[in-house]
Amino acid sequence: MVQAAKPLDFLWFIPSSGDGAYLGSDELSRPPDPGYFREIATAADRLGYSGVLIPVGAACEESFVLAANLAAFTEKLKFLVAIRPGTATPAYYARLASTLDRVSNGRLLLNIVVGGSAQELGGDGIFLPHDERYDHAAEFFKVFNELIETGKSNLDGKYIKALNARLQLPPVQQPRPPIYFGGSSEAAIDFSAGLIDKYLTWGEPPAQVAEKIAAVRKAADAHGSQVSFGIRLHFIVRETDEEAWRDADRLISKLSDETIATAQDNFRRNSDSVGQARMVALHNGRRDKLEVSPNLWAGVGLVRTGAGTALVGSPATVARRLREYQELGIDTVIASGYPHLEEAYRVAELLFPALGIEPQPSPLRASFGERQVFGGGGHGGNVRSSV
Repeated sequence: MVQAAKPLDFLWFIPSSGDGAYLGSDELSRPPDPGYFREIATAADRLGYSGVLIPVGAACEESFVLAANLAAFTEKLKFLVAIRPGTATPAYYARLASTLDRVSNGRLLLNIVVGGSAQELGGDGIFLPHDERYDHAAEFFKVFNELIETGKSNLDGKYIKALNARLQLPPVQQPRPPIYFGGSSEAAIDFSAGLIDKYLTWGEPPAQVAEKIAAVRKAADAHGSQVSFGIRLHFIVRETDEEAWRDADRLISKLSDETIATAQDNFRRNSDSVGQARMVALHNGRRDKLEVSPNLWAGVGLVRTGAGTALVGSPATVARRLREYQELGIDTVIASGYPHLEEAYRVAELLFPALGIEPQPSPLRASFGERQVFGGGGHGGNVRSSV
């Protein structure tokens, strides 16, 4: 059993565009349902995940509204919520962020998502070329950060103009909620330097992640700032490696070659994201070479945009692979699995002990001290163990 000296900070994912048991199929799928999202969030809160990522996009529920709803049903869970510059003013986002941090009692995390689909951004009224989007975002966050940290800002910029902007009510967290960001292009990394608290990478092979971490650290050092690192991964964890690989195959067993081709064509035509291109390059749409690094499986990326890789294996195997990322500097994992409710339990029950992540303490006792084993849930209750 592999254990790190310091356990990873482990977050889960809210699938706000829908969920399912098979990729590329409507069999056993689950539509976007606020009640279902609450089930996942309350399970994550109880199981010991530190937070949840709520995605952003035209196909997703609005992240700030959904986070506010889920905060009312949870106690400790933090919410990693996206800010997409250009869809609203920095002053409006500052009010949203401050209010959400206040109503959740300091449980907000902010995720900068500049956007990688020119088609979707056009629908939001954003028509800037790839690199220029980061110039715009730099001005946006100058105003946003000044407002949320000091309550006032002025800027006469090329993209953003704020005249005597004010924020009356400060957030709970000081000087502001932590800022997360992921972007693989040079423009993205340059933009992040001196601004963010945590840099996120999608689940690439360790050698590629190491190169990215080195580039981000170099940029941060040039600004005299420090940054920590997280990784976004899917998980297929089972009691044995063999069982895990069978379930990886099962996840794409109803996925047709035609569906893969359509998804890959959409990626090429609609995305100018460097990170998305790096994900596609791991498999190039081929389903016969999906283990791109030991236990790192790219099957999810055959049809899913964004994070497209999963760690597959037994708890000991997956913990060993995560330790390799930790040794590179990764201290945070944003995880998911299909379906997200059931897999939240699997990962917590199987993987957390191998990572040294302690379960949430409970005041409830299952017995008066005798060791018991599960008796099937009948009216007679559990059975006293003979060992």
